[in-house]
Amino acid sequence: MIKDNLQKIKASISEDVALVAVSKTKPIADLQEAYDAGQRIFGENKIQEMAEKFDALPKDIEWHMIGHLQRNKVKYMAHFVDLIHGVDSFKTLKEIDKQAKKHNRVIHCLLQAKIAKEDSKFGLSFDAIEEIITSEELAALQNISIVGLMGMATFTDNQEQLEAEFKSLKLFFDHQKVKTLRSNCALKILSMGMSGDYPLAIKNGSNMIRVGSAIFGSRNYIA
Repeated sequence: MIKDNLQKIKASISEDVALVAVSKTKPIADLQEAYDAGQRIFGENKIQEMAEKFDALPKDIEWHMIGHLQRNKVKYMAHFVDLIHGVDSFKTLKEIDKQAKKHNRVIHCLLQAKIAKEDSKFGLSFDAIEEIITSEELAALQNISIVGLMGMATFTDNQEQLEAEFKSLKLFFDHQKVKTLRSNCALKILSMGMSGDYPLAIKNGSNMIRVGSAIFGSRNYIA
């Protein structure tokens, strides 16, 4: 099933769209099945779970942290994480930089923009993002690299609302990426779209999608 789902999704997207298999709460056997089918990028939202899977699975996997990030836990993944999606404060960037330096690494980050109407969604305003990427303070962080933006749309069936949210982030992304930014900031990735809305997100400019249930089936919630 997992192999068939992956093939179906990959057949529906172009090669320039990166597919992150959201494997949170899924057993290692499911990830191994996806790996055997050719999937190499996996996204987790709990650092401890991701670290356990990193230890157990092949080392050519690219691990993405996609959940809301607690600064005090960055140290547990700093030695292996490839991309952190949900950075929503400069303090968090500083902590990532601090922990990456200990491992002589540069960790790639996406700044999370708040595009949804729901209060529960995390993220920075467009003004706050612009303030960070143009700040003198950012240039001092030599062990992080801001490589793009991420946004989560409102959980709704209203296609017009979803499209408006995706379009707003794409417009902002395009406006910012052509600016002369800091040496550790080059916006290339626009991460938008999940299982229920990724075709619309791609239509509106996303080049990275985060897909879980459409690959692995319904999520196993763990208390």
